[in-house]
Amino acid sequence: MPEKRILTHINGVIIYRNFVENLPYNPLLVPLTKKKRKAGILSEVLFWQQVRNHNFHRIDFDRQRIIGNYIVDFYVKTLGLVVEIDGFSHGTKQEYDAVRTAFMEKLGLKVFRITDWDVKQNLAVAMKDLEDFIIANYSAP
Repeated sequence: MPEKRILTHINGVIIYRNFVENLPYNPLLVPLTKKKRKAGILSEVLFWQQVRNHNFHRIDFDRQRIIGNYIVDFYVKTLGLVVEIDGFSHGTKQEYDAVRTAFMEKLGLKVFRITDWDVKQNLAVAMKDLEDFIIANYSAP
């Protein structure tokens, strides 16, 4: 088994890389990703300001990434981590979200969900929850 490489440290805890290769990709979704980026959804913009340019523990986040037939809000390829910000409409999309999450997990990805409200009203708590999730899922080699 190859040795796990260290990606970063969060609160003194070593975080190991978990790069997931060969993810499916639907190129027909590219125009929609561009449209979604330009839409400027407030919670996504606020979150992006926290993580862009390696601002969050030197971790590289992609915004509006295509995985299979889905567009995820944020993706960390070095961790195999999907970050989804669930808006008000997700209250009626539990079945869709469950199928989508199962698809991501089948590919070996982890999915972290936060609510639109938490990002807008409790951004520091949301970022702490993300730190805790990363530590819980990526700190053991």
